[in-house]
Amino acid sequence: MIPSVRLSPGPAAFSSSSLRSKLPSIPSISSLKPSKYVVSSLKPLYLAPLDGPRTAELKSRRQPLEFRCAASAADDKESKTQAVPVQSEGAQRLKISIYFATWWALNVIFNIYNKKVLNAFPYPWLTSTLSLACGSAMMLFSWATRLVEAPKTDLDFWKVLFPVAVAHTIGHVAATVSMSKVAVSFTHIIKSAEPAFSVLVSRFLLGETFPVPVYLSLLPIIGGCALAAVTELNFNMVGFMGAMISNLAFVFRNIFSKRGMKGKSVSGMNYYACLSIMSLVILTPFAIAMEGPQMWAAGWQKALAEVGPNVIWWIAAQSVFYHLYNQVSYMSLDQISPLTFSIGNTMKRISVIVSSIIIFHTPVRPVNALGAAIAILGTFLYSQAKA
Repeated sequence: MIPSVRLSPGPAAFSSSSLRSKLPSIPSISSLKPSKYVVSSLKPLYLAPLDGPRTAELKSRRQPLEFRCAASAADDKESKTQAVPVQSEGAQRLKISIYFATWWALNVIFNIYNKKVLNAFPYPWLTSTLSLACGSAMMLFSWATRLVEAPKTDLDFWKVLFPVAVAHTIGHVAATVSMSKVAVSFTHIIKSAEPAFSVLVSRFLLGETFPVPVYLSLLPIIGGCALAAVTELNFNMVGFMGAMISNLAFVFRNIFSKRGMKGKSVSGMNYYACLSIMSLVILTPFAIAMEGPQMWAAGWQKALAEVGPNVIWWIAAQSVFYHLYNQVSYMSLDQISPLTFSIGNTMKRISVIVSSIIIFHTPVRPVNALGAAIAILGTFLYSQAKA
C-alpha cells in the first residue's frame, strides 16, 4: 500500500501539473534539505514546509529516534549457549573420569574382600544377603537424615521394578556362588561374555536384528571365554555355571530396566537403592531355605577360629563396597551414554582380573591369559560395533 502524499498549503504552492512533473523525481529521504521540507512517517504521509501551518502540530507529534549499539537479548543468549558448553564439557569430562576411577577402585576392593570372606566363610547366599542389607540400611539412613532426598515412588513404580529386582537378585547370587568356587579372575573372564548373551537373547527372544560387525564381535568373545575355561587350572562346573547364569540374569535385568523405567524421574542413586531393598526382600527367604541359621552358626565359629576377628571387618567391607560400587555405576549411567558405560565396564573387568591375580597369586597359564585377552578384546569390539 503506497501512502498518500499531501502538500499542505503554504507560501510555496504547486500546481497539479507541476506536482505531477515533480513526483517521479522526488529525492530520497537522506537527500532532503532540512532547510525547507521535512518528511514524517505518520499515517498518512505529509510533505510540508517547515514554516507551514501544520509545522507546530508535526513537531509536537514527532519523537526523536535513538540509536544504541548493544547486543540483543537473543544474541546475548546465543553467546551464552556457545560459551557455557565449553566450560561444562571440561567439567563433565572431569566428573566422568572421577566416576570411572571411583567405580573401578570400589569394584576391585569389593572383589578382593568378597573373595576373602568366601574363602573363610563359604556361604554365598548369606554373603549376598548381607551386602544387600548393608546397602539398604545405608540408603534408608540417608533418606531419614535427609542426606539424600528420598525418591517419590508409587505402586506402579514398584510393580515395574519387581522383575528387574528378580533378575538382579539371581545375577548377584549366581556371581557370588561362582566366586566361592573358582578364582575371581576366572569368574570375570566368563562374565565378559555378557554381550554375547545380550545379542542372543535380543535376537531370538525379542526379534531384534544387529549389524554384521556386532555378530562378528561375538566370535572372539565366545572363543576367548572357551579357551580360558578349558585351560583353567582350578576349573569348577558350579563356578562356571554360576558365572553363566549371572550373565543371563543381568541381560534380562537390563532389558526389564529399559522397558519399564521409561519416563520415571528417579535418579541413579535412588533407583539402585530401591532395587537393593526389593532384592533384599526377595532374597532373604531363599537364603534361609538354602543355607539356614544352623549352617551359618557352624561356619561362623569355624571362621573365627581360623581367621579371627578380621572376618568381621572383611564382611563389613565387602558389604559396604558392594553397595558403593554399584551405586556409583548407576550414577554414571545418568551422565554418560550406554556405549561409554560399556567400554568402562570392559576396562573395569581388566582391572579386577589383573588385581585379583596379583593379590591372590592365582596361577595362570600363558594360553589361559591369551583366552582372557581375546575375550576382553571381543567385548571392546562389540561396544564399538554397537556405536
